[in-house]
Amino acid sequence: MAATPQALAGLKVIDAATLFAGPFAATMLGDYGAEVIKIEHPRGDPARGHGPSKDGVPLWWKSLARNKKAVTLNLGLSEGQQLFRQLAAEADVVIENFRPGTLERWGLGYDVLCADNPGLVLARVTGFGQRGPYAGRPGFGTLAEAMSGFAAMTGEPDGPPTLPPFGLADGVSALTCAFAVMTALRARERTGRGQVVDLAIIEPLLSILGPQPIAYDQLGVVPPRTGNRSTNNAPRNVYRSRDGRWLAVSTSAQNIAERVLKLVGRPEFITEPWFASGAGRAEHADELDAAVSAWIARHTSEEVIAEFEAANAAIAPIYDVSDVLADPQYAALDTITTVPDPDLGPLRMQNVLFRLFDTPGAIRWTGPALGAHNAEVYQGLGLEAEALERLQQQGVV
Repeated sequence: MAATPQALAGLKVIDAATLFAGPFAATMLGDYGAEVIKIEHPRGDPARGHGPSKDGVPLWWKSLARNKKAVTLNLGLSEGQQLFRQLAAEADVVIENFRPGTLERWGLGYDVLCADNPGLVLARVTGFGQRGPYAGRPGFGTLAEAMSGFAAMTGEPDGPPTLPPFGLADGVSALTCAFAVMTALRARERTGRGQVVDLAIIEPLLSILGPQPIAYDQLGVVPPRTGNRSTNNAPRNVYRSRDGRWLAVSTSAQNIAERVLKLVGRPEFITEPWFASGAGRAEHADELDAAVSAWIARHTSEEVIAEFEAANAAIAPIYDVSDVLADPQYAALDTITTVPDPDLGPLRMQNVLFRLFDTPGAIRWTGPALGAHNAEVYQGLGLEAEALERLQQQGVV
């Protein structure tokens, strides 16, 4: 438990979304003190079946559903819909990711929820948004990674477009959703009214890909695949040391590029006219890569990192997760923290995203069992134990 009040204490969030973008946004809100009620169909959220498990315990769920109160509810049944309305009437935020029109078909559209609770913020996270020709299509992060332009520019020049091996679009959308929710809540402080957040997963990833749309609009330029190189600066690549470790070098700043070329013994490049800009250096990436690669290949990774640090140049080893968990900087930040779990005992997972010094976030508990908080949440609505048991037998909860 956090020793001081958390920033979002008193905020009540209903997480009625599935899989990753919407639920992860709710996780972030819960990490900073919001009371998050996670609604699952009585058969369980599909995220429970994603990723690795240990002794039948889903590991991803332990992180994704942390700090959430797990309740079961069948929104396809009338009594389930009524219970949802009661929950939403007391909430500040509802996050959902059903296809457009689904809530309305259940009698749970924003007009209904807003009539019960005018201050409610309804965050609708879908693949393609609430309108447009694709709105009714099933949408997943993979499709956003494809359609945003990300895959087209990722991979080697002579290779195929490359999709990320993790939920990149979902993660970026989750961050965007959490920001959108807080923006809508800030507006509510001024207006007294809630509103709908319409977030299409195809949009946030596109927004962070740089100036592609404006460059195409003004210059007709389509970014090529460049592997680990950049079209904006050089040397920028991964290089292999004498002991076989891969190291990443960045020279986004001009002075860093100059330090790197001095370090690897090729200061003559610095006086070339093309070296004065990142774009100019990128046009000569072959020459610069050859110089940096040859120098790094003659040294061990430990020697390379030490020399780069002494020169105040930018370098980092390529880590896998085992390296992350052993790294002293991550340890100093408590980026990977240890939390107790009733099923698995102490386990390590990513900590909260950032540190607030006066109102810190915290992992108060890990992802709970299916329906673990049914009694607490529904009895809080006035349901007696007998009524709750009846609803369970009828498949409502």
